[in-house]
Amino acid sequence: MRLIALLALILIASACSTTRDTQPARAATEQLLLSSAVDRAARQLVLKIPGDNKVFVDAQYVEGYDSKYAIGTIRDALLKQGIRLVGARPEADTIVEARVGALSIDERRKLIGIPDTELPVPLAGQLKTPEIALFKKHEWKGVAKLAVTAYDAKSGVLVDSSGPRYGASDKTDWVVLLFIGWTTDDLRPEEDEPEQEEERDTWWKP
Repeated sequence: MRLIALLALILIASACSTTRDTQPARAATEQLLLSSAVDRAARQLVLKIPGDNKVFVDAQYVEGYDSKYAIGTIRDALLKQGIRLVGARPEADTIVEARVGALSIDERRKLIGIPDTELPVPLAGQLKTPEIALFKKHEWKGVAKLAVTAYDAKSGVLVDSSGPRYGASDKTDWVVLLFIGWTTDDLRPEEDEPEQEEERDTWWKP
């Protein structure tokens, strides 16, 4: 009877629907996690540059996923400060060198229940049993670390430096008692979110 009850529970759990998040190679959620973290870090990049200076943004030290978005967001943050940007280094009075210390996603899982497992079945190979979650927390955290340094285009003397600034984003899937599930995230900011966001005292610690 116990075996029958267990098999019935497995069949019920197996009946849950499955959603395919994306067709392209990268999911939209992944892109939103990274870009949201970049947005929040870039808002904190403030440089004191004379208003009459022409500024060229040097992106040669920015690599990795979504690096073009990161550079575009840094340029946007500088423009909003009234900094005049030019498209070529020879035209510039000041060079702003951008760098990325982190731009990635960390993942955490917590499960109270029975994880999915593979059981050997005689003459049939492997049978994968579904996960049975009394409580499950599956969290994805986007993390960005950005910095910019400004120096004189001719002399190479330091003009200003922002120091590293951090941004984070979050998406969490919750499951309680097998079938009760919901998602929380901060990927769609409120309309009144301030343009300049102060650096958080606490952020993602892997």
